[in-house]
Amino acid sequence: MQVTASAPGKAILFGEHAVVYGKPAIAMALSKRAQVKVTGRLDKKIQVNIRDLGIKEYINLKENIVTSNSPEKGILKYVLNSVKSVHQESGLDIYIDVNVPIGGGLGSSAAVTVALIAAVSKYNNIDLKKKEIARLAHKVELEVQNYASPLDTIISTYGGLIYLKDAKKIISLDINHDIPVVIGFTDSGGNTMCSTDTGKLVGAVKIRKESYPEIINPVIGSIEALTIEAKEAILNNDKKRIGELMNINHGLLDALGVNTLELSNMVYTARVAGASGSKITGAGGGGSIISFCPEGTEEVIAALKKIENAFKSDISKDGVKTTLKEVR
Repeated sequence: MQVTASAPGKAILFGEHAVVYGKPAIAMALSKRAQVKVTGRLDKKIQVNIRDLGIKEYINLKENIVTSNSPEKGILKYVLNSVKSVHQESGLDIYIDVNVPIGGGLGSSAAVTVALIAAVSKYNNIDLKKKEIARLAHKVELEVQNYASPLDTIISTYGGLIYLKDAKKIISLDINHDIPVVIGFTDSGGNTMCSTDTGKLVGAVKIRKESYPEIINPVIGSIEALTIEAKEAILNNDKKRIGELMNINHGLLDALGVNTLELSNMVYTARVAGASGSKITGAGGGGSIISFCPEGTEEVIAALKKIENAFKSDISKDGVKTTLKEVR
C-alpha cells in the first residue's frame, strides 16, 4: 500500500510566546504544505528521503537513533519520534517534501510531524481522529524541543483560522472575508530544522520572565489583551485595528528579547511599502515576519524580496489530508 499525506504550515497572527503560558493566540494555516509519501519495504529498514534537504538516511526505531551526521539531521528526530508513535517493526520508505520554509517559525516541523503521523497510521490501518493526530504530534514536538505550544500542531491538523483560547479550547474563526498576508523570511533564520532553536527561544523568555517577573508578566498580559482585541477586530473585518494591534504585538515581542536586526528590517520595510501591520511570527530569533496587507500586496512582496525572501499566502481551510492506494 502507498499512503500520501499533506499538512499546512502556519503563521501566528497574534499571541506567540504568551501562548506557552496558557494565553490565547490566533493562527492561520498557510497555503504551503508539507507532503509525505509512505510505502512498504521487504526488509525491516526504515529509509527517509527528504528531497528538499538532500537527505537520504535510515532511522532505527528499536534503538531510537538516526544514522545521519548531516547538519540537517534535526528534522530526522521529528521523523523518528513521529513514526515510532504509530509504527513498530515493518520496513518503510518515507518520502518527504517539506515545502514550508525551514527554521523560520512557520510550523515546518509541525507540518511534517502531523503529515507523517497521519500517513503512517493510515498505512497501519489505524483510524486516528484529528484530535488524536494533534495530540500525538504535540507530544512529538515536546519530546524533541522540550518546550512546545500545541498551537503549531493544532493548526497543521485542522487548518483554517483558529483562536486558541487556552491549551484545551480551540475556536474556529469562520469568516467570510480574507486575511491578506505576506510572509517574509530570512535565509539566516535557518536552512536546517534544528530541534533546539524553538526550545532555546522559549526557554530564554522563561528565564527572563523568572528574572524580571514584575516587568515580563505585564508584557505577557498585554499580549493576551491585544490577542483578545484582535479576535474581535478580525471577526468585524476592522482592517485598521488589525494592523495597529499587529504593530503593537511586534513591539511587545521585541521587549521579550526575541527580535533581531534582520526581522526588524523586514518589519519596517513591509510597513514602508504599504503593509497595514507587520510583526514577527513564530518564535523569533531569526526566521519570519507576517505582514497584513489589505492593499499593496505585490508592492510589499517586491520590497521584501529586495532584502530577503517573501510570498503571499491565503488561509488554507484544509488541515491534514491523506490518500490511500494499492500499489501493484
